[in-house]
Amino acid sequence: MTHVADEVPLTLEGKAPKTLGVLDQGALWANLGVSLLGFSGALFLLNPLGDAPLSVSAALIAVVVGSLIGTAMVGLAAVPGTQTGQPAMVLLRGLFGARISYVPTILNIIQMLGWGAFELWVIAKAGSAIFPSVAYQVWVIVAGVLTTALTIWPLGAIRILRRYVTVGVVLSLLWFAWFFLTRAPEYAGGSWTAFAPAVDYVIALSVSWVPMAADFARHSRSSGAAFTGVVGGYTLAQVACLGLGVYAVAMAGAGAVETDATSVFGPFVAVPLGALFFGILVLRETDQSFANVYSTTVSLQNLLPRVDRRIFSTAIGVLTVAIALIVDVNSYGAFLGVIGAVFVPMFAVLAVDYFVLGGSRGWNTAEDAPSRWSRVVPWALGFVAYWLTTSTPTVPQWDAIWVSVRDAIGFTRQPWMNGALGAAIVAALVTLLIGWRRRAARR
Repeated sequence: MTHVADEVPLTLEGKAPKTLGVLDQGALWANLGVSLLGFSGALFLLNPLGDAPLSVSAALIAVVVGSLIGTAMVGLAAVPGTQTGQPAMVLLRGLFGARISYVPTILNIIQMLGWGAFELWVIAKAGSAIFPSVAYQVWVIVAGVLTTALTIWPLGAIRILRRYVTVGVVLSLLWFAWFFLTRAPEYAGGSWTAFAPAVDYVIALSVSWVPMAADFARHSRSSGAAFTGVVGGYTLAQVACLGLGVYAVAMAGAGAVETDATSVFGPFVAVPLGALFFGILVLRETDQSFANVYSTTVSLQNLLPRVDRRIFSTAIGVLTVAIALIVDVNSYGAFLGVIGAVFVPMFAVLAVDYFVLGGSRGWNTAEDAPSRWSRVVPWALGFVAYWLTTSTPTVPQWDAIWVSVRDAIGFTRQPWMNGALGAAIVAALVTLLIGWRRRAARR
């Protein structure tokens, strides 16, 4: 049992302990980089546009490039958390002011609830692939109870990941890689035409963690440990996960995976000792649901800073289980992608303000931090840039709106354009312009 002094304080008024080293951070992010549905995600990686399949070499290079870009963003988002000791949504008080920070906080709570339920759905589907006789509802409830328990002792959970779970995950990935490389049918053909959209997809997978990076980095012993753990751990794991997915999709059949994403689990269970090693990956998936539920907890504390986080964690755990039991979370994923796009330009605004414009010297995370409407402008423009330049489909009605906007302003999205990078660049440049103009005016 973790000593009370070494655990996350119960309210925001407590001081965050600095107990996580680079191995702790690396193990956490390596485990988060391995996702069960990341395996089926290889289908979209190989053919992001639907009519221009990538070659295997192009797909694997897209994974490496996209992972490095995306994890660099997540790593930079983690650093202010280490330096201030504050979770991600509380950090936004310094960027936007306390009251405006409530808007992204509520959006983050919505998306984290959705992703938490989605992960319980994934765990239940994967568990059913190993033990078909066990009902879906049983898997959801068991995974939900374990998830909630981990959020009560979050730092202790991270230490368990480092000491035990990570070793099992590495052995499992090596075991499957050995069999897949010798048994998967050869994937021939393809081109580099859709390389940019594939990179965009991989970046999106990585930067989805930006809204929670500081939630864990606030407990890191140093900024370097937090940054290195994110970039090193997550990049290696995501490359391995999507790389294995390429072969798993080939073995399951692209048509089958396109119809049912969970069909990609079959090749894993089918190899010798596959049920054992796949079971390790299923158990590890609870760290994804744990991260989402815990991030929801500390996000709620930005709204209600003096409420015991254990109360929030328990309530959120129950609600997440309920959502996974009664809602079609598979179709909810596209909607979550729309919300997630909010946080790419927001990260860019925060990074420029904090690291370039000197905000780190007086970052105000108090409950009465004054509103900073000037930082809302680049955030909004970056959000617009994301949807003008992205090629990743989400909700059809939402995508149709942006097609109409492009037509109305005469903008043609080029194949090389990248939504995440487009949003980040626009938001960063506008933030720089506003900051420099204010400095010039003061002089």
